Amino acid sequence: MNSGNHKNNHKKEENPEAENPACEAGEPCAEITIAQSEYDILVAEAKKAQEYRDSMVRLQADFDNARKRWDRDRQDFVKYASEGIVVELLNILDDLERAVELAQEKHQDLNTFLKGVEMILAHLYDLLKKYSVRPIDAEGKLFDPNYHEALIQEDNNEVPEHTVLEELQKGYFLNEKVVRTAKVKVSKRTKELIKPEEKSDENT
Repeated sequence: MNSGNHKNNHKKEENPEAENPACEAGEPCAEITIAQSEYDILVAEAKKAQEYRDSMVRLQADFDNARKRWDRDRQDFVKYASEGIVVELLNILDDLERAVELAQEKHQDLNTFLKGVEMILAHLYDLLKKYSVRPIDAEGKLFDPNYHEALIQEDNNEVPEHTVLEELQKGYFLNEKVVRTAKVKVSKRTKELIKPEEKSDENT
């Protein structure tokens, strides 16, 4: 039996690199011996590294899912952000349609019909105010391209040049932002004509 053990040990010594991958690749190989305590530490560190890696994979998956949810929520917000005001506008549309139907069916007089329309307009103005929409002051103001759009110029020497003479279409703010400029008629100066008698006086 001793001779058999001796043969086995001899075989291991003949090929000490057989089970080492680095040696199989043709690289120099050396046996490393470490204490059991150091080996246990290495195993524990490797286990921690694997746990950290698994945790990072889970965090990445959670982040991707959160980003997808955020993108979906953002798209839904943009798509349905105006839902509230649309519903309220539909209520006003219902009132207007009912007013027209009553006028057609019962042949209401004009004054009654106009009062109904005025009530609907008041409802609409309240709605705009609720959403911080307000009109731009235009008539009598000096023309400002930030707030006004000049469609017509009219000769007028009784007011300063570039004064808004008439508001053709209202403009509106949404909070502090101009969402529609006011379309206006603006004054311009005319050249004063010299009267014939004034011209003759200059010649004399």
